Amino acid sequence: MQDGTYDPPRGPQGGSPQDPGQQNPEIGDPASIHVIVGKSRARIVLSGEIDADIGGDLHEATAAAEESRLPVEIDAHHVTFMDSSGVAFLARLASRSPHRVRVLRAPPTVRFLLEVTRIGDLLDIVDEDPGFELDDDGPAGPPSDTTQAPAGVGGPPAS
Repeated sequence: MQDGTYDPPRGPQGGSPQDPGQQNPEIGDPASIHVIVGKSRARIVLSGEIDADIGGDLHEATAAAEESRLPVEIDAHHVTFMDSSGVAFLARLASRSPHRVRVLRAPPTVRFLLEVTRIGDLLDIVDEDPGFELDDDGPAGPPSDTTQAPAGVGGPPAS
């Protein structure tokens, strides 16, 4: 897990033809994984490129979600790329959880992978975010954060 340190973004970083200094946010987005445990379920928030480079972080997120013993939902709204590591992560969660795993706001690229691999048959795909309730006393601790982003960037991405 990362602890607020900065790892430079992976992958190609290019500017637009109109402005070479402008970064394209969809190319080479660094991965971010957050586990948040609430009253009635655990949420894993994924963003950026979900690939083999963050395989260890995906395993840690799986362990943290399983440890909660709550139903698990995956917020995939900000995923820009996913390879077989991300698909395996979802399949592992679906096969090991005693509850049906929900994937929230999956972008078209993720939906395509879930359909082609038939992993989507093991998951509930939900278009709307139902919201999230933390414990009355607040979270038991800070969210498990495996961020690979600049320091100070924490918590789930804004919609």
